[in-house]
Amino acid sequence: MVRIGDRVIGEDQAVYIIAELSANHGGDINRAKEIIRQAKAAGADAVKLQTYRADTITLDCSHSDFRLPQKSAWVAHETLYSLYEKAHTPWEWHQALFDEAKSIGIDIFSSPFDATAVDLLESLGAPAYKIASPEITDIPLLKYVARTGKPVILSTGIATLEDIELAVATLRNHGCDELVILKCTTAYPTPYEECNLLTIPDLAKRFSCIAGLSDHTLGLASPITATALGAKVIEKHFILDKTHDSVDGFFSLDEQEFRQMVTEVRNTEKALGKVSYQITAEAQKNMLARRSLYFSKSMKAGDVITESTVRSVRPGFGLHPKYYEQILGLKVVQDVEFGDRVSAETIQGFEV
Repeated sequence: MVRIGDRVIGEDQAVYIIAELSANHGGDINRAKEIIRQAKAAGADAVKLQTYRADTITLDCSHSDFRLPQKSAWVAHETLYSLYEKAHTPWEWHQALFDEAKSIGIDIFSSPFDATAVDLLESLGAPAYKIASPEITDIPLLKYVARTGKPVILSTGIATLEDIELAVATLRNHGCDELVILKCTTAYPTPYEECNLLTIPDLAKRFSCIAGLSDHTLGLASPITATALGAKVIEKHFILDKTHDSVDGFFSLDEQEFRQMVTEVRNTEKALGKVSYQITAEAQKNMLARRSLYFSKSMKAGDVITESTVRSVRPGFGLHPKYYEQILGLKVVQDVEFGDRVSAETIQGFEV
């Protein structure tokens, strides 16, 4: 079980849905605030920021190692530094964004990318931390986050099993008692054939933790399937309008799409229900569709029941068909008409 704010996340709880703001504010704080409001309206339980500056995540260097590859979706920004300079959420916005979220009753926390980001988020009372996929190997960062004692959501997008094992051990050995691990594929957008969502229940079992999904596909199939597989946290990028200037807009959901995702996840939760072999209240209304035994001919008291006088037919209000062979050759104790229900009371010497 994990608690973030007033929400308990666990096996018997509703899926915790996170709207990832990322760079979708496009450099406009008012747009960032509106994303928070619209995420709440669309049904998100939380909104998540990313807390870094370009110089806390990379070097301002144009050497080949720092240049974006030609096949990158962000190649137009040329270097990592240029991309992160464009995409980051200014630190001076954080207080206002936290205040906005608190004022409308939606959880807010962030992915820190270095110790100074953790310090900022601690000063704002962040209730939890998300470790982004590329930071899973930053062991000093993981130790620093774990020491806050806050719940940690760990993403696994570009991590090997060994990376995950090391990260989990590091977090747990340094004070993290509440852990969520998200299956993630760091591909933008993610092809369905690379989702491997069956990993979700394996993560939960292998690491004795709550598991979920950080999704970068373009549709809703993955969050719905993940929910069916037991995911208890779903994270998806959120944007107000896909025409807005944002480096992440092309794989984000707009408000209508996000709302539909929330609806379908909630419907999936309802459909999963519990293990039950009872006939439900709504199904009870269709009992007439079941088979049961009815008299197919009128008979007089004392007549013998034969294959020509009783049939197994719909509806299901008569005697159970399992008794069909037992009543053949027995006598009716009263007159019966065509279409009457067969019942134990109408048959001489028969008891259910």
